[in-house]
This record gives sequence, structure tokens and C-alpha cells, in this order.
Amino acid sequence: MARRNGTERPYDIVLFGATGFVGTLTAEYLAAHAPENCRWALAGRDLTRLERLRERLTALNPACAVLPVLRADSADPDALRTLAESARVVASTVGPYLWYGEGLVAACAEAGTDYADLCGEAEFLDRMYLHYDVRARETGARLVHACGFDAVPSDLGAYLTVQRLPEDVPLRVDAFVRSNALFSGGTLASAMTAMSRGRQLLHAARERRLYEPRQVGRRVRGSLGAPHFSRETGYWALPLPTIDAQVVARSAAALPRYGPDFRYRYFAGVKTLPVALGGSAAAGAGVALAQLPPVRSWLTRRFSGTGPDPERRRASDFSLRLVGTGGGQRVFTEVSGGDPGYDESAKMLAESALSLALDELPDTAGQVTTAVAMGDALLGRLRAAGLGFRIVDARTLDE
Repeated sequence: MARRNGTERPYDIVLFGATGFVGTLTAEYLAAHAPENCRWALAGRDLTRLERLRERLTALNPACAVLPVLRADSADPDALRTLAESARVVASTVGPYLWYGEGLVAACAEAGTDYADLCGEAEFLDRMYLHYDVRARETGARLVHACGFDAVPSDLGAYLTVQRLPEDVPLRVDAFVRSNALFSGGTLASAMTAMSRGRQLLHAARERRLYEPRQVGRRVRGSLGAPHFSRETGYWALPLPTIDAQVVARSAAALPRYGPDFRYRYFAGVKTLPVALGGSAAAGAGVALAQLPPVRSWLTRRFSGTGPDPERRRASDFSLRLVGTGGGQRVFTEVSGGDPGYDESAKMLAESALSLALDELPDTAGQVTTAVAMGDALLGRLRAAGLGFRIVDARTLDE
């Protein structure tokens, strides 16, 4: 594995897609929290908008007056190559990633540049693994997807839970998420794209399984699970078909500490049965609507570029409760924070980029998860940034 010399590159971090909704939030976070010695830059396709954003950031931090702005379009391979070669880490908020993300991943894999994004699109992750994992391992690039609410709380929450359970025994972790937050147009576009591509998603997943190394002497599963009542939490559990369980399973496959037989399930936790049933019906309706191109296009155009205003985001929060069991022990973990899809996702992405650029990390490369690439370093950063990661209770089960 060839690890490139980051001191030869002009930037530690380049934020690509900086003028979008979450991109702007991420830029504001970096303006407020990046250390003075961190060399970072803004990138996107519209220099005028980038310059306006720089003015906005300068009001937050006068040092941003000289922040570099770089023009690069997701459809321009030469510009993306130049961008990747200029940075130690590129963080991307440009989605839907299926339509706009591959060129930058390719450029980073080729240049040996670490890459982080907010992608929760399973098909995109599988395709990027198939196309660029091998090259990234050769160049030393770490390709880290899902560095936001999808799927950092699940990935690092399970990582923390497993550390408190016995070693070398079968482990089970169930997670239950609750939130009162709203979503943006970008999130809607990504979700509608994913729901409309069921056949392609399954094909990419099957193809990945053919090439992914098989576990020897170990079993790892990210299961969907079934609706049920959780006595441990007091919630009705509604399975969530997000990327979270797949990401946690890939961390478990890469890290022997997860034991010889590991399973992770991810649920929405709701307090009453009628709400659970209504959620299931709404999810089914969403999938059905996503199959209709006119409806999909109208919804995407209607909400494109929009998101919750600051007041609504300040009123939003989330909690993820994880129940881990194994070896006669049970551990209860809680991950909590503010607005999950935007303020906290921007924080998670920014801290992931800072960790990749500045921290002493495990020697790894290729497509890897946050737990594998950054583990304790990112966990410490997010705790210091105000996210809650805590063990609530640990007990011995009655035989």
C-alpha cells in the first residue's frame, strides 16, 4: 500500500460542493473549528457563488478572507483530477451521488487522496467498491462514504457498544433511532433516486458479494429485521432499509473485535402501534411514488436546494439507543445530538475530514468505514464537538 506524502500538497482539505445546503453548513463548521494550521479550500462549479460564500465565512472568521476557492465541475474529469491531486482529503456534499459522485471518487482513488462524503445510497457504495477499491488500496487512498447521520451514529455507536461486550463470543446489537427533524431537497432527491432503482440496487449488491472477500471462521450480518415490540427500550421497532446496517456489518467484517458471529439491526423506535403502522404505510407509498417518473421529477424540482431554516434545525434532535448482547452480558448505549440531517451531518463530515487529514490513524486503504478508518480518533472528536456517545448501562443477564 503506497501512502502519499501529504506535505507535498497545497491543501489538507478541499470541500467540494461547498455552496449547497449541507455544503454551506460544513464550510461554516470548518470556518469556526478548523485549527489555524489546517490548509483548506472551497470548491464547486460556480466561482461567483464560492466567492459569496467566502464573504459569508469571513464574517464568522476573518481569517477566511484569504480562503482559496477552486472551480471544478463533477462532469469535468480533468478538473476533478487536478482537485484530487491538490489535497490530502476531499470532502464531498454533491448528491445524488449516483448522478454526480463517481468522477471525484475515481480521481481520489487514482491520486491517493483520502475521500469522505455524506452518501447513504447503497447502490453507489457498491459500485464504487467494485470500480475503485482495488486502485485505492494500491495508491493508499481511504474512500470513506456515509460520514453523516447515515451512518456515523450507527457505525461508531456499535463500535463503542462492542468494546464493552465480552470478546470471542457471538454478539447482537439492535439500534432504535428517534428524531423530530425535517429533511432537505437534496435528501429527498437521493431517497427518490434510490427507491426508483430497486433492480439496479440488487444487481450491484449481488455483484459486490462476488468480489468481496469471504469471512473465514466468522459470520457477519446486517439484517433488516421484522417489526416488533422491544421490551428493552419500550418502543415499537420499525425496520429501516437505510445504509446503516450494511456499514456496521462492513466494520464488523474488517475488525475481529466484533467476534465470531455478529448481527446488527437498525429500527425506527416509535411509542405506539398506530404510529408504527402508519410509518409502514407511508414508506410503502413513498416506494410506489418513486416508480412514477413525473412524480419523482416534480418532487425533486419542488424541493431542490431547500432545507429546514435555522430555527427549525435548532428545535430538532435525535437519539439512537443501542442494545448489545453477548457472552451473558447486555450493554445499553446512547448516541444523541441536535438536528441530524444537516447541522450534525455537517459536523460529522467536517470532523471526519479533519480526522483523515490531521490524526494518527490505523494504516488502512480502499473503501473503508468510519469505524475502520478513524475509530477512536473520530469518536473522540465527535464527543468533543458535542455529540453524545455514552454507555448508559451494562449488566449481567440472568442465566
